[in-house]
Amino acid sequence: MKHYLYFILTIGFLMLWSSCRKDFDFSPSTGSLEFSRDTVYLDTVFTNIGSSTYNLKVYNRSNDDIFIPSLKLALGESSNYRLNVDGMAGKVFENVQILAKDSLFIFIESTIDINNFPNPDGNFLYTDQIEFDAGSNLQKIELVTLVQDAVFIYPNRDNTTKVVETLTLDIAGELIETELQGRELLPTELTFTNDKPYVIYGFATVPNGETLTIDAGARIHFHNNSGIIVSNNASLQVHGALSNDQDLLENEVIFEGDRLEPNFANTPGQWGTIWLLDGSIDNSINYATIKNASVGILCDGNPNAISDKLTITNSQIYNSSNYGILGRNTSITGENIVINNTGLSSFAGTLGGKYHFTHSTIANYWNNGFRQFPAVLLNNFVLDEDNNATIADLTQANFNNCIIYGNDNPEILLDEIEDDAVVFNFKFTNCLIRFEDNNNRFTGPNYDLSDTNHYEGNIFNEDPNFKDTSLNQLIIGDESAAINKGLPTFATQVPFDILNVNRTGSPDLGAYQHITFPEED
Repeated sequence: MKHYLYFILTIGFLMLWSSCRKDFDFSPSTGSLEFSRDTVYLDTVFTNIGSSTYNLKVYNRSNDDIFIPSLKLALGESSNYRLNVDGMAGKVFENVQILAKDSLFIFIESTIDINNFPNPDGNFLYTDQIEFDAGSNLQKIELVTLVQDAVFIYPNRDNTTKVVETLTLDIAGELIETELQGRELLPTELTFTNDKPYVIYGFATVPNGETLTIDAGARIHFHNNSGIIVSNNASLQVHGALSNDQDLLENEVIFEGDRLEPNFANTPGQWGTIWLLDGSIDNSINYATIKNASVGILCDGNPNAISDKLTITNSQIYNSSNYGILGRNTSITGENIVINNTGLSSFAGTLGGKYHFTHSTIANYWNNGFRQFPAVLLNNFVLDEDNNATIADLTQANFNNCIIYGNDNPEILLDEIEDDAVVFNFKFTNCLIRFEDNNNRFTGPNYDLSDTNHYEGNIFNEDPNFKDTSLNQLIIGDESAAINKGLPTFATQVPFDILNVNRTGSPDLGAYQHITFPEED
């Protein structure tokens, strides 16, 4: 009985003590909140495209549990910002609690239609505030977003079924139905100017017999799984130019994703590809940057075209999750090309074809995981799902005065299925190449580095002295092994480097003449 009485008294005491605790009595805030930042910049977004989610942390540094009587956007329900406060979505909140020495997260997003504002003139700065409490206790956090106007190209959607239009592709005269979302460009859309950026949803297709012309300084942005397709007898002409300041490429044409926030600036695989179909003709790209694609350029067919299927000059391709340039039994000429940071190969010439690269820097310093292919891959076959091979001629693959390097070894792979009826012609002349075969894994005539039919005047495994491969800065410094090692014959064919520096007197290898790097502070 005594034990039972003791138990009852103990429980009663605990209940009485608990009812007297002040730990969970919340008092109003007194304007002494602290914040992780005083302004939240939501960076730049396109009109009507939602931003990333940004966060703000609110601290209660006091010893008291408090509540914020009101927490709201200054523009209230009409604001184009959206808040999520500790899991609750809205724009106006009341009596938001924070325990002593604790904090809460506020998540912020925006979607803004620039057309809802008078005279936005291309770019528009949209602002609001998060208000904490009112009167003498009022505290504010500024919200700022730059909204950019754009030309939007997107596939049609059936108003009844809501089915999005898919493409029927004209490939070498044969119509192929696909599941790719997109549409053909209209006659009024066949010139991309530099007046506004272009934002493409799905694949914008250049119709049969038409030409898409892209002016210097144009900016083309792609949504996920989007790109440009050039059809049979159609052409892509990219007319980028060097900036008036020769150290910059501001008049280049830029192809990239539609997320403008800094966190997406160098994220591979944000969009699809520029696809030059079998049967497209006379494609030309000059002074372009192609970044963050799955495949920068996919070039198919026409290996024996009188004019090469693609001529690409003075251009950069970075951060491709698969290939920088993938050629499939096609013909490509490249001069002053810089490719880096690809999940597979920076350049792959597959199923044979005809390729000619001069004064190009084809590197691969991919650091987002394992890659199984080198910077340059050449083969003469493709395997079907049953592992049966289709073989085609590698008519020629010439690399002259180039740098072929990376963070793997070796950085060239010559994968040939031998067939007496098929040729496999390639040659590296006056190139700086990473190729160390310490374990004798690469044998056969294709890897006989002393065979002048395939290798002549090359340098192997010496430092190219790139400025910063992690930032895709592949200009070479004054300690580079590539300095003055170019063959003048090829330099005469491409007399200026990608920054318009004359190289004819003492040509360096690759797309850049060397510079002296500034000393770091």
